[in-house]
Amino acid sequence: MNTLSHIALEIRHATKVFHKNGEGGLLKRFRGESKEKKSVVAVSDVSLTVERGEIFGILGPNGSGKSTLVRLIATLLIPDAGEIRVFGLNVQEHEAQIKRLINRVSVDAAFFKKLSPMENLLYAARLYGLPGGEARKSVVEILTRLGIEERHIGEPLEEMSRGMQQKVAIARAFLTAPILLLLDEPTTGLDPRSKREVQAFVREIRESHDATVLLTTHDMNEADQLCDRIAIIDSGKIVALDTPAGLKAHVARNGDEPTLE
Repeated sequence: MNTLSHIALEIRHATKVFHKNGEGGLLKRFRGESKEKKSVVAVSDVSLTVERGEIFGILGPNGSGKSTLVRLIATLLIPDAGEIRVFGLNVQEHEAQIKRLINRVSVDAAFFKKLSPMENLLYAARLYGLPGGEARKSVVEILTRLGIEERHIGEPLEEMSRGMQQKVAIARAFLTAPILLLLDEPTTGLDPRSKREVQAFVREIRESHDATVLLTTHDMNEADQLCDRIAIIDSGKIVALDTPAGLKAHVARNGDEPTLE
């Protein structure tokens, strides 16, 4: 791992295909006919490298393959082809080690909604094996940095806004101080103020904790403001990869308006 410490993430020709049963499955079984299967290529021959300390954006519309790619990196899915390495470790061969280096925030993060942010995060801290006193201090510090006032820390999550709940999800992911943080649409559904607070925290993670951040988004402005480099994904394929300035220059040369249509 030391020899590749400057490479946080390396993806080589990764592909993921999902197979879905066709229509009329029950009737075809009754007739003794085999069911047709439809193949959906969610990620197609994706290759990219993320340097340690980068904020790297995956920009694309809904259904473009962003979340599938994140789940492959997080060892939640197995690639059908290609190779993915996190700090030099192959995701299929070193799953346990990689899980200690990373954490993930998804747009559909699950919580115990009857419990408060403090209770949810202390429960998560116990699962992560963090000492109680240290965990409580970290929870308060992280939630405060995310703009959640101390008076709200003990309120049930079900009484909080979607934005507040997403901030708690980010706080939970950061409890383990991951050196690679995977943020899957972290600001979706947030009001402008909450979005700015989350974005500021993402920058702080990189600057203060020497962490690498991979961020998926469909918001071009967010990618432009936060990311050192951006890969644009469409129908599972990387169609462009450059710095925000480089992508803008490419758009200007071609006379096109930037769009995710």
